[in-house]
Amino acid sequence: MGSVNKVILIGNLGRDPEMRYTQDKKPVVNFSLATQEVWTGKDGQRMEKTEWHSIVVWGKLAEICRDYLTTGRQIYVEGRLATRSYVDKSGQKKYKTEVIASQVVFLGPAPSGDIPRTPPAPEDKEEIIEETDIPVDEEDIPF
Repeated sequence: MGSVNKVILIGNLGRDPEMRYTQDKKPVVNFSLATQEVWTGKDGQRMEKTEWHSIVVWGKLAEICRDYLTTGRQIYVEGRLATRSYVDKSGQKKYKTEVIASQVVFLGPAPSGDIPRTPPAPEDKEEIIEETDIPVDEEDIPF
């Protein structure tokens, strides 16, 4: 039997997407996504924990995320986990686990007060966008 590497998240953007391009001119965007867990503690008090996820989006989907997503917007993300290593400024080898998104669904309207960077998406339905044309190669990641 094969294996499965699939992640599904619904959360809110922690910061606006940051767009970069590889040496081959492939667009890639990064942003953080916050998800919350809520439960009742033993003492009956409501407890909350926020988990932060690093999201990476490639190709046309990256460009659309750059144009429409802003801090606070609720989205659905589907993708796979990938871990990469890098050397920090002090020479230490570090590892970072990220979600490589293959699908992004914009949920609800954009947060009030935000001005879209391009014409707004229709608000009466969810907009589904899938990555179709760019295979992800970890050597292409520019950071």
